[in-house]
Amino acid sequence: MPKTLISTTIALIGFAANSVICRLALEGRSIDASSFTAVRLSAGALTLVVILSVRSGSTLKLGKGRWTSAFMLFTYAATFSFAYHYLEAGLGALVLFAAVQTTMILYDYVKGNRLTQVEWGGLLFAFGGIVVLVLPGITAPPLLGVLLMTIAGCAWGFYTLMGKISKNNFSDTTGNFVKSLPFATVLLFTGIFNGHLSLYGVILAIISGGLTTGVIYVVWYVALDGLTIVQGAVVQLMVPLIAAFGGVLFLSETITARLVVSCLMIMGGILSVILLKKDNVKI
Repeated sequence: MPKTLISTTIALIGFAANSVICRLALEGRSIDASSFTAVRLSAGALTLVVILSVRSGSTLKLGKGRWTSAFMLFTYAATFSFAYHYLEAGLGALVLFAAVQTTMILYDYVKGNRLTQVEWGGLLFAFGGIVVLVLPGITAPPLLGVLLMTIAGCAWGFYTLMGKISKNNFSDTTGNFVKSLPFATVLLFTGIFNGHLSLYGVILAIISGGLTTGVIYVVWYVALDGLTIVQGAVVQLMVPLIAAFGGVLFLSETITARLVVSCLMIMGGILSVILLKKDNVKI
């Protein structure tokens, strides 16, 4: 139990730190979104290859991972970075994880696992929170940022679903990161004339890729060994709150009444759906 608690806490802080670090890098124009994405994925791939090599005593087999999963991983990372040109850390994390959970819930529905009326109510309540968030007004976030982060969440949701068929999740994740690098390279070159980067920005991207992505994934796998599917889904809803606190602490961001209301509606709605599902089994 202590092992699960500690690893889960570290993983959630790491997930939230990704939002804060990305926002910190882009807000100060220390690095552009394309370069941040490329460096982050490269650092993540290198970190995972090293960890896998140490664990298995051998080098990565190039056949590991899937190109479709790699593209979803790249899509998540790229839209995540560009979204933080417009969104604050906590708000971005809220939209991201709402999109992730909603994608997985709707996929489950399409596959034949029908929702009850109460579950539909929870899902509609969560969508109501998103409507509250993007309604025009002084504190409404830029719609483009919300759209980009929604795409990032959907991509991450599909990436997670693809991982369910993996027989060796860690090895396949490493392969997916390696296979995402060609996509990241293309993105890097398409924005090369408008790009800008500094040593500080590169270091932040390396930290995001190597530490709060690569290492944190390993920690998250340890945590999942002691969590049920429901518990794993529910604890991730803590990430937006941690990210919002980090935004206030490190970026001097403010928490608006609109964000609080939207957060309560989205997280409450999704939480009700998750807790009412019957697949409360070990991962």
